Amino acid sequence: MTHNDILRRLRYTFDLSDSQMIAMFRAAEHQATRAEISDWLKKEDDPAYQKLKDVIMATFLNGFINQKRGKREGPQPLPEKRLTNNIVFMKLKIALDLKAEEVLSIMELVDFTMSKHELSALFRKASHKNYRECNDQMLRHFLKGLQIKHRGLSENPDGDDEIEEAGESEEVGEVKKDSVWGNNKKKSKGKGKGKSKSKSKDKAEKKADKHDSE
Repeated sequence: MTHNDILRRLRYTFDLSDSQMIAMFRAAEHQATRAEISDWLKKEDDPAYQKLKDVIMATFLNGFINQKRGKREGPQPLPEKRLTNNIVFMKLKIALDLKAEEVLSIMELVDFTMSKHELSALFRKASHKNYRECNDQMLRHFLKGLQIKHRGLSENPDGDDEIEEAGESEEVGEVKKDSVWGNNKKKSKGKGKGKSKSKSKDKAEKKADKHDSE
């Protein structure tokens, strides 16, 4: 998942105009132009597409925090030169002033359940023994939950479902706990039942064939 993907999702979720996005960059003491924003929001197959660097995305998120929570006095925090999913998740949590219970509720909007302990592990320092990496699927779930919460819509801004795409064609079921740490597998509903139905059908067909031959 690229920073450009995240920026597109946030723009759609919070219905941000170019002017509002420019103001968010300005709130973090960075001057972004309308042309730059337009190129960052383009798809990768567009010739004008420009990859969004870590430090620029971190700057936008810092501005997002300042816009939502108010700019604190004194020196502003420097944007990270290396931006991980964990940091993105944390900055969004701060900007939206979300408590742990609220984050968990947002995750439940996309049928993803996790414990407070698992959530807190994502926000620890990378050097902490209980730190856990936030994978792309986890961040997609959170962004999709925000989209449903704020827009009341489950469709993607560009019409393609990133979460379903990441999980391939599996049915949406209960998400396994270990997917938080990178396994990304879901339990499909009624998988076993499908096999038993198929066996029963085969037996019935064989019985019918035998009856016809007699």
